[in-house]
Amino acid sequence: MRRRGVTVLLGALLTALLAYGVFAAPVPYVVLGPGPTVDTLGADDGEDVIQISGVDTSTSAGQLRLTTVGVRPNVGLREAIAGWWSDSEAVVPYDVIYPPGQTREEVEERNAEDFAASQTSAETAALRQLGYPVQVLVRAVTPDGPSVGRLQTDDVITSVDGAPVTSATQLTELIRAQPVGTTLTVGYTRADQPGTAEITTRATDGGPPRIGVEITEDQPRPFELTIDLDEIGGPSAGLMFALGIIDKIEAEDLTGGKIIAGTGTIDEQGNVGAIGGIPQKLVGAKSAGAVAFLVPEANCAEAVANAVPDLPLLRVATLDEALDALADLRAGRQPALCDG
Repeated sequence: MRRRGVTVLLGALLTALLAYGVFAAPVPYVVLGPGPTVDTLGADDGEDVIQISGVDTSTSAGQLRLTTVGVRPNVGLREAIAGWWSDSEAVVPYDVIYPPGQTREEVEERNAEDFAASQTSAETAALRQLGYPVQVLVRAVTPDGPSVGRLQTDDVITSVDGAPVTSATQLTELIRAQPVGTTLTVGYTRADQPGTAEITTRATDGGPPRIGVEITEDQPRPFELTIDLDEIGGPSAGLMFALGIIDKIEAEDLTGGKIIAGTGTIDEQGNVGAIGGIPQKLVGAKSAGAVAFLVPEANCAEAVANAVPDLPLLRVATLDEALDALADLRAGRQPALCDG
C-alpha cells in the first residue's frame, strides 16, 4: 500500500508538472491590451511632450490624450485563454504583429520610423491650419534641363498654369498631368518678388514629364517646434499631436477643460486615417478619465461595435472636422458621432 501510495503521488505530481508546462509554454499568439495614454499638452519624464520656443504659448485646463495598444508577445496558453475571455484584450496570431521574415527588432524599428513620420505630418498639418503654408523650393536646377535660365536655386514655386502649389507632391502631379512637351506657366517667388516662367517639359528614356529641377519643402515660422516622446511606435498619434500643437499656439483652450482622447493618422493635408487596436484604445481612454473620443471615420463601425459606456465616439475625417468637434463640445452642441 505504501508503494502504491508513492506511485499515485508521483503520478499526480508528474501530471501537475506536465499540465503546468503545457499552460506555461509559449504559444504562437500575441495578447493586445490597453496601452498607456499620454497628454500631448502635458509632460513625459519631466519634459513637455510638445516643446515650442520663440512664441508665447497657452495653457489648457483640460487634456488631449493620445492612446496606444499594449503588446504582450511570447504568452503562455493560460495567458492566451485569459485574453480570449477578456473584454479589454484581444488575442491575435503572432505573425499578424511580427510578419514572417522580420525580427521583432525590425518591426519595432519600423514602428519607430512611422511614429517619427507621424510627428512630421502632424507638425505640417497643424502649421498649415495656423497659417504657415508649405513652400516648395528649388534646391538645384538640372544642367541643360528645361528650367535653365528660367528658375534659380531658392526660388519658391507657387503655381503651375494658375493652380496653386502647396506641396512637392502636388507640384509633381501638376507637371505629370500634361503630356511630355507641354509648355507650362510656372509661377515663382524670387527674393520676395513674384514672377513666371514658360517651361516646356521633357522626359528621359520614356519616363514621366519633368521640368528639370530638384525640389525641397520648407515651412517657415517664427518659432521652434519639437515633439519629445519616446517608447511609442506607429503612426496613430498624428491627429492628437496636431491638435496639441494648435492648442499650445492658439490662445483658445481647445479642450474646454475636459479630458479628450483620440487616435488617427494624419497626412500633411490634414486628412485623418484609420488605425488598429480601437477596442483597446477605447478602454485605455476611459481609464484615463476621457469624456469623449475622437475616432477616424474609417474606424467608426469597429468603434461602435466595441463602444465603452459613457464615452461618446466623435467621428472625424480631417483635422478641420476634429477642431469642429471640439468646438461643439465647448459650446455644448452635439458633435458628429460615429453611427456604425
